[in-house]
Order: sequence, then C-alpha cells, then structure tokens
Amino acid sequence: MSNVEYNIPEDLRYTEQHEWLRIDGKTAYVGISDYAQHESGDIVYVEFTAEVNQSVDAHEKMCVVESSKAASDVYSPVSGKVVTLNVELEDNPEIINEDPYGDGWMFEIEMSNPSEAQELMSAAEYKKFIEEAIS
Repeated sequence: MSNVEYNIPEDLRYTEQHEWLRIDGKTAYVGISDYAQHESGDIVYVEFTAEVNQSVDAHEKMCVVESSKAASDVYSPVSGKVVTLNVELEDNPEIINEDPYGDGWMFEIEMSNPSEAQELMSAAEYKKFIEEAIS
C-alpha cells in the first residue's frame, strides 16, 4: 500500500473517475482530485470539449487532460448547463498539479438535478475507494 497522503477535502463530493464537485448554491465547480493529479504526473495540456451554455448529462465528457503519463477524459459528475470553463488551464495546465481544489478547478455547472450530487461519494467514502484501489 502506498504511504502517500492525499488531500481529500471534507466539503466536496467525489466520483469513481476522480472528479470532485463543490456545490455553491444552484451551481457547482468541478475538477480532478489530488489523487488523480498525483497519479497523472505533470499535466501538460488541457482541451475543453464542452462549451459555455451547453447542456450536458451526468457522465458526459467535458475535457481532455494530458500528462507526462497519459491522456484522460474528465466527465461532468452531474447534469446541467455549463456556466464557465476555466480556460486559464489551457495556457497554464500545471495549475491543476499545484492547486487541484482551488485555482485548478475545470468548469462550473448549473445543476439541473441537484439530487445527483448526493449520489456521489463523500470524502470518507472516496478515501476508502482510493485505499482499496492502491492496496
């Protein structure tokens, strides 16, 4: 088992694909977890496949993140309308490695069905999920 400690904020919800969701009223911010950015290695490229004002379903592809190890798709954890894309990441993708839960957020979505967020993992559930994956 890995001895690495990952930052898993208590106030977020998590997916099995390692996205996080921070609810802010009717909208939510989404990014990838500290575990995901650590496992990816240095992130070198971000390309958004979704657009502002686009309606998306839960589990719909939102962007591609390329790192020194692999390219990975990032999905929306909930359905709704895209409010904002963090286009700063296209020019400075390393922000995701430096601050995955802060400036490294990827997009903001206006949730059409906020109850979907409750189906995601809590911090404790996500921590257990990671521990089982790496053991």
